[in-house]
Amino acid sequence: MRDNTAIRPFRPGYVQESALMDLRQRLAATRWPDKETATGQVQGVPLETIQTIVRYWSTEYDWRKFESWLNAIPQFVTEIDGLDIQFIHVRSSHEGAIPIILTHGWSGSIVELLKVIDPLTRPTEYGASAWDAFHVVIPSLPGYGFSGKPSKPGWDVPRIARAWGVLMNRLGYTKYAAQGGDWGALVSDMMGVQQVPGLFAIHSNMPGTVPPAYETAIINGEEMPAEFTQEQKNAWMQMDFFYQHVGYSAIMGRRPQTLTGLADSPAGLAAFNVDHDVKSLDLISGAFFGHPGGISRDDFLNNVTLYWLTNTPISAARLYWENKLPFFSVKGVNNIPVAISVFPDELYQAPLSWAKDAYPKLFYYNRVASGGHFAAWQVPMLFSEELRTAFRPFR
Repeated sequence: MRDNTAIRPFRPGYVQESALMDLRQRLAATRWPDKETATGQVQGVPLETIQTIVRYWSTEYDWRKFESWLNAIPQFVTEIDGLDIQFIHVRSSHEGAIPIILTHGWSGSIVELLKVIDPLTRPTEYGASAWDAFHVVIPSLPGYGFSGKPSKPGWDVPRIARAWGVLMNRLGYTKYAAQGGDWGALVSDMMGVQQVPGLFAIHSNMPGTVPPAYETAIINGEEMPAEFTQEQKNAWMQMDFFYQHVGYSAIMGRRPQTLTGLADSPAGLAAFNVDHDVKSLDLISGAFFGHPGGISRDDFLNNVTLYWLTNTPISAARLYWENKLPFFSVKGVNNIPVAISVFPDELYQAPLSWAKDAYPKLFYYNRVASGGHFAAWQVPMLFSEELRTAFRPFR
């Protein structure tokens, strides 16, 4: 009988060529919509943009190159609370390395965190000290990538947070840190709220600092308080813009199963995934028009192709339906030390004043020079240095 709690080696393996041929055929047969009637991106991903993405995807992109890289990374799977959780686990050779669990978000996957594995586990090869090393764990969220797909409701953020605590303890880590952005930020915060065994600190690049009444007011279209500082005004306007212009979270949060087309049309999937937020859309679109900004054409397509080949667009979307937590407001991490890195192109720049109130044990706050919502993907060296700097007091 199989030990359900065992840590089992996992290797993605190699996709059958027929699956890649089917993908290319579907891309070539895409039925295109009419061109948008307004300029820019006000109606969503422009027709020219998605056609350019699909043209490259169907004729030049090489999944096999990424597949070989992915297969070379140490990966494992273990059953937690009835569901198989796949994860990357790379231990550093340096003595005193800090174990850290990194959690991805949507529309990302483990792909968005691959670039930081080496800088964190092998810091001396990237100009840092051996004292800055980490043991890195990167799980796929339930319903994402190679993790199991929940067949019943209940896999919400708090449940994932508990599962991550089980995972780290099962790996033998009795003292570890958690890091996340997007869903990963919420999961890490809930690990802090729950004070899962062994967690000693959190780092977030999308922290929950907004007073709950303010987030509710923004969603309801209420006026900004007149007494705000400039920093607070900027954060309010950024969140107001996000809630007015984002579409994906609303439909995934209410009707994820309706998005059946994402499982049938790779072009539709790419358009949906690239439209995360305005700045990320600009960043990724630029890569396809000769203006690289950190996330390359292949980076983006490695991620989307993983969604396609694992048929996880809908199972991933259901996390929005499961979620009952606000994205940006305070969660109640009162007893765990917290570090925050504020990237300039994040959905909102958390004001220091709100951060201090949201996290009573805030020990690090830094505004970074560049980077956006997918910081580990876009600026992996900066991201890695933020983690090194933040956690040095715990060495």
